[in-house]
Amino acid sequence: MLSIRKIGAIGRTYRHLNRYRQILAVLFKYGYGDLIELLKIDQYIEIGLQLISRKPRERLDKLSRAEKVRMALEELGPTYIKLGQVLSTRPDLVPVDFIRELSKLQDKVPPCDFDSIRQVVTRELKQPPEDLFDYFDSNPMASASIGQVYKARLKDGDEVAVKVQRPGIRKIIEVDLEIMLHLATLMERHVEEMALHRPVKIVEEFARTLEKEIDYDTEAANMDRFARLYLREPTVCVPKVYHELTSARVLTMEFISGIKVSHVARLEEEALDLKIITARGADLILSQVFVHGFFHADPHPGNIFVLPNNNICLVDFGMVGAVDRQTREDFVELIDSVVHRNETRAAQIILRLTIWEDEPEFARLEKEVADFMGRHLYKPLKEIQVARLLQNLLDLTSRHRLRIPEDIFLMMKAFAAVEGVAMMLDPDFDMVAQARPFIEQVKLARFEPDRIASDVVQLTAELSRFVHTFPRDLLEITRKIRKQKLSIQLAHQGLDRMLATHDQISNRIAFSVIIAALIIGSALIVISKTPPFIYGISLIGIIGFLAAALMGIWLLIAILRKGRL
Repeated sequence: MLSIRKIGAIGRTYRHLNRYRQILAVLFKYGYGDLIELLKIDQYIEIGLQLISRKPRERLDKLSRAEKVRMALEELGPTYIKLGQVLSTRPDLVPVDFIRELSKLQDKVPPCDFDSIRQVVTRELKQPPEDLFDYFDSNPMASASIGQVYKARLKDGDEVAVKVQRPGIRKIIEVDLEIMLHLATLMERHVEEMALHRPVKIVEEFARTLEKEIDYDTEAANMDRFARLYLREPTVCVPKVYHELTSARVLTMEFISGIKVSHVARLEEEALDLKIITARGADLILSQVFVHGFFHADPHPGNIFVLPNNNICLVDFGMVGAVDRQTREDFVELIDSVVHRNETRAAQIILRLTIWEDEPEFARLEKEVADFMGRHLYKPLKEIQVARLLQNLLDLTSRHRLRIPEDIFLMMKAFAAVEGVAMMLDPDFDMVAQARPFIEQVKLARFEPDRIASDVVQLTAELSRFVHTFPRDLLEITRKIRKQKLSIQLAHQGLDRMLATHDQISNRIAFSVIIAALIIGSALIVISKTPPFIYGISLIGIIGFLAAALMGIWLLIAILRKGRL
């Protein structure tokens, strides 16, 4: 498990000083100096701020805020690149324009030396690679911020791909996450606009996501689950996991020698049927979502391989999504209401599928849904682009402050990615027509006898629990009212900033009192001619006056830096 602690003391902050300095320098470079001032970081790492160069930064005025954030994350390194990639899948946490920009982040870094990789394999699998494998290539096939992939051959002749976690990456991630959490805490405390986006929650959720990604046991479990789902489907391949050679930091899996789906020329050279490949690839993702509710959340061209006989193989199962039966049915109902141009029903389902704090104006939402339908549906179904439709739907929900949950957005992104691959292979492909049988299957499943019986039993059980517990709960409330033990808790919001301001005021008053006391005390010592003397003046009194002057200058600078006396 990742060991992440809050930075609440100066000592712990100083232990992170070098990395903190790098982060702050990048923030200054991309125009976030004002944010640093607002966060009052000087209270924690004054020396760190003094060390940072304040030379005029590059001309970045023409860049948007989202572009600056993306470039800053790229410069900050692996953990922050991963943060951007995760946020690009979270419309419930960040604005739409940031999602578009963060989607451009690439996770490619130079490989580390093989000796350190060998040490990781030896430590995790209890034997060096040369004892475990008949052959282990020292040059990686792929290199990312978290791990590197190597080709190897087992003693029995099986060719495998071995994913090995970079040495020391967990410690780097832990330090970066602790600094992230500290900055997020300061944002919520001092910047109201940032507090609305709940930065602490973002960091905490990111830490949980990253914990899953750097645990290769989780990825192996995902691969096993997909393999079971498609065990009887001969056109779908999932790489086999070699569990005896797998741990939290090393993943050994079957080597796939297929052709990447993006290499269209090679597919044609091998006389593979692009139309069949397109249909099977689309069916694979559609069945994952609408039939199994468990899907590969990152089906970009680099993760899809084509095998002989036009079979499909997915790789890299670090990011997966899951949608329950009710969500799938709601999504299908949304599609059905859009196709039948029922804007009222569509608006109601959008509210059911999204998260919101303040209920939007329904009439305005309904009007925008009708406009959305008009832009997309008064054309042949074959001409409808799913990716553009979903992007406009995301824009619509964002305007009404409706947040789409992570797994629903991952599902939408998976559909858009598959459509992009399909259009590359077969420009005449009709994604809507391909999805129609799956949508009909979900709609008809609600009326199957077994499903109706199951729903009735579940509803009866819930009603029975309510009938049994409600009288008891009502009696308990009545008893507390009678004994005057019923309490109402009020949650105060927005007081943190006011309390912080009061603390600052009281600290300045206390500081001023100390300065005044030093001046008065020093004056009395000088008047009473307390030895020792320097030029006939009491040395202790002079020291007191100097201390008061320094403290007074310090207080004045602190006040001026905040922009007001």
